Order: sequence, then C-alpha cells, then structure tokens
Amino acid sequence: MNNLIPINYDNDRQTVNGRSLHEFLEVETPYDKWFPRMCEYGFNEEIDFTTFLSESTGGRPASNNQLTIDMAKELCMIQRTEKGKQARQYFIELEKKWNSPESIMSRALQFAQKQLEGLTLQLTMKDQVISELKPKADYTDSILKNKGLVTITQIAKDYGMSGHEMNAILHENGVQYKQSEQWLLYTKYQDKGYTHSETINITRKDGRPDITMNTKWTQKGRLFIYGLLKKSGILPVIEQESA
Repeated sequence: MNNLIPINYDNDRQTVNGRSLHEFLEVETPYDKWFPRMCEYGFNEEIDFTTFLSESTGGRPASNNQLTIDMAKELCMIQRTEKGKQARQYFIELEKKWNSPESIMSRALQFAQKQLEGLTLQLTMKDQVISELKPKADYTDSILKNKGLVTITQIAKDYGMSGHEMNAILHENGVQYKQSEQWLLYTKYQDKGYTHSETINITRKDGRPDITMNTKWTQKGRLFIYGLLKKSGILPVIEQESA
C-alpha cells in the first residue's frame, strides 16, 4: 500500500491533495461539484482543508484543496465503495506510522536541527555586523547609511556582469562564503570596513518568523573588489573600453 495516494507534509502535518483523492476514488461526479457537496457534511475551511488554485489540463487555473488526513478518511467512508475502503485503510496505516514514537522523535530532532541552524546563522550574521562596526565606532549611524553604500549588484554592473556572477567570483577568491542562502564575509575581511550589514526581521510564507541580512559595500570595499579583480585581469567596462 506504499504511496497509494501522494501525501504532502505542510507545516509538519500530513495532508492529501483533493483532486488526487477524487481520482483514486474513481468518483464520476466532476471534482468541482463533488467537493462542495462533500463539504456539506460539516467540514470547515482552514480547519479541515485549505483551497488553492492549480493549473488544469487546459492551462487555466483550477480550484483544488489540501485535506487533513481525518477529512480524507471520512470522505472515503462516505463513498461506501471498495476504493473508499482501501484508501481509508491506507490513511489509517499512515497515521499509525506518523504517530509512532520513532516518527515523533525523528520530527522533534529535525525541528531541533532547524532551530540550531537558524540560531547559528543569526549568531554568524551578528558577528559580521559587530566586526564591521568596530573600526567605525566614531561614526554615526547616519554616516554608515549614507549614499556611498552600494549593493553587490550595483558593483557587478560596473563590470558588465550580474550580482550572481560577482558573488561567485568573490567566493572563488576566498572573500565570502554562502550559508543558508546568505553570503557572509570570511572572518579576516569582516573588520576591514568593506561592508555594512543589517539584520532584518522577516516572515516566511508559512508564517514562521526569521532573520535575514541586508549587506551593502562601502566605497573602501568597492576599491578592494576593484584591486582584487584587476589582479585577475577583470576590469570595469569603462576601463575595458579605454584599454
């Protein structure tokens, strides 16, 4: 019975795609009519199911739903068919595995690992911010945020390349490394006054609070990149044209 019907794991809970269940049950009534009729049995949106739009075979958005396992089991029972019985037993077995001590412990460890990774990243970002501010202790915050600060994308444009390409070059030259989708300076460059970074509180799509970092380069950092790239024969566009 493995993978009888695809299961999704949203926010650490199991859900079932409504149209996938409808197809497995071989219900003759079209989904758009069948599902509202099933909801009349007392199911509530945002509690028993969520609604979203998915691309239909005709290329137009079609209404679809993610159902809780409990709702899926009840729908299977309502059908009073052999397919419904088979699917319901499948969901019961899934629940047993999901709620087993081993599975609960595994999810707890995964959650703890994510929390640890997030905390480690936050500490690393804070270390970079602190290191950057040390040589500028006599400057006011307004000076630190002046128009002289530029993004890596702006610097990259001077060389006719993208920010992605510039970040890759700096990584290859041992200036920065990537951790959890964020570029961070190696320790030996953090206190040189090359960058100014700020940690920003954000909210992920799933509602989870998190922290990201907004890093900009100072004019000193811009000159550092210029010297670094020049050693490798990489010149700004304006110098390429005059060379």
